[in-house]
Amino acid sequence: MAVLAAGPWSCALGGLGKALGQCMSLRRGSPDLDALSARLRDYQARDLVGEAEAIGQLRVFVWHGEADSVVDPSLGMALAEQMTGWLTAPEEQLRVVESPGIGHGWPIEADGQTPPSQLAQCRSGGGTHMLACGMDIAGQALSWLHGALEPPVEASSAQLLRFDQAPFDARGLGDAGYVLIPDDCKAGGCSLTLALHGCGMTEEQIDEAFVRYSGLNEWAVANRRVVLYPQASSSLGNPQGCWDWWGFAESTWQLDPLHDTRQGTQVKALMAMIERLEEAPEE
Repeated sequence: MAVLAAGPWSCALGGLGKALGQCMSLRRGSPDLDALSARLRDYQARDLVGEAEAIGQLRVFVWHGEADSVVDPSLGMALAEQMTGWLTAPEEQLRVVESPGIGHGWPIEADGQTPPSQLAQCRSGGGTHMLACGMDIAGQALSWLHGALEPPVEASSAQLLRFDQAPFDARGLGDAGYVLIPDDCKAGGCSLTLALHGCGMTEEQIDEAFVRYSGLNEWAVANRRVVLYPQASSSLGNPQGCWDWWGFAESTWQLDPLHDTRQGTQVKALMAMIERLEEAPEE
């Protein structure tokens, strides 16, 4: 699991006020990690999330830019602290990277292949949120998670496919998502990377900037990995096109939304997409 420019798991506790005031800024103070651990244990008792032993075996990469003015950098460190308490051997399983002078977004190498119109300024961010920082964050994360990799190679546009998301019905999904299937993976047998875009990075907002220029595709082609890029959508309740990290997709009909569990409507949709890939990798 790699997490860029974000705070602790379930930080918002199903509330927009807490999401804005404690999980992006610190106007309401820092997140209560003990309360979040209690929430995890409650979910585990109800079989709504993975067991402690399974979570303890995760390998985790956490990155945050120290000039982030959207999500306070201390929240990334709170996530790292949270993971330290949950992992079996955090000194071996967790890598934390803080980058001075980098703002909010997804840092990329920007080696001349990326059109300037698709780039955002490294420190100030904005725009596509694809930060021209000369940093291959995708490569750093994948190398930590999966060990020594073959060097990246060019990905063909024909390998990036657009698919209809309507069959995976869930509130907040866009009309279509993307999947990169390297030629060597058309018959199956490859590993999978699930890449969730950040807020403000959907297809309707930045076109194909994220799915084409994140840096993941080049590593995937070289290392026989499929990359699934599902797409969220913007709405009145979710104007930035975020994935549901505070409960908006369920809070209208649940007092205690389960967006951060296996029963979350978006989580179930993502799992259905993965299962569909496993069933028919050649399609």
